[in-house]
Amino acid sequence: MKHHTTFPLALCLVLASVGTGVGAWAQGSAPQTPAKACPAILQHQFSRLQDDAPQNLCQYTGKAVLVVNTASYCGFTSQYQGLEALYAKYEKSGLVVLGFPSNDFGKQEPGTSKEIADFCFNTYGVKFPMLSKSVVSGPGKNPLYVALEKATGKPAKWNFHKYLIDRSGKVVASFPSSVEPEDPKLVAAVTHALQ
Repeated sequence: MKHHTTFPLALCLVLASVGTGVGAWAQGSAPQTPAKACPAILQHQFSRLQDDAPQNLCQYTGKAVLVVNTASYCGFTSQYQGLEALYAKYEKSGLVVLGFPSNDFGKQEPGTSKEIADFCFNTYGVKFPMLSKSVVSGPGKNPLYVALEKATGKPAKWNFHKYLIDRSGKVVASFPSSVEPEDPKLVAAVTHALQ
């Protein structure tokens, strides 16, 4: 009989704790804090270069984001090295470099996604996120680049143009291709955006 009376009591306690959220706490989960709202500039989705997996840019909410349109056969292609170094140095502080391969300028990115991904990794050891090839200039440009140009008044005019978004989702700087990733102006803007 004793067995019989304690079982319903235990069951009631479990049901009560689940109903009040205590069950989740008892299993070791921390109380959920409200997620930061994704800023409008990051409310876009693209395919990942390596495997076409969908990537929602809202995953970078709260980070500083350096957006760069890239090409494999450009006079500025060696900037991959500096971009990777910048990413490696500031990633733990909250910087993300996002590469957008594009064939818009001089037809300098003719390859397939696999060819571009292999080139970036094998030649420059690129580990920062790279998205699938897209249009970044003129009619048909991808929606992120439409928003970046609108925010800065500065369109990408060649490969390796850089836009910087701060942690709050505000576009705070635009750098032409000639500004290298290790340029003190760019590094100062990145460190300021990370604050």
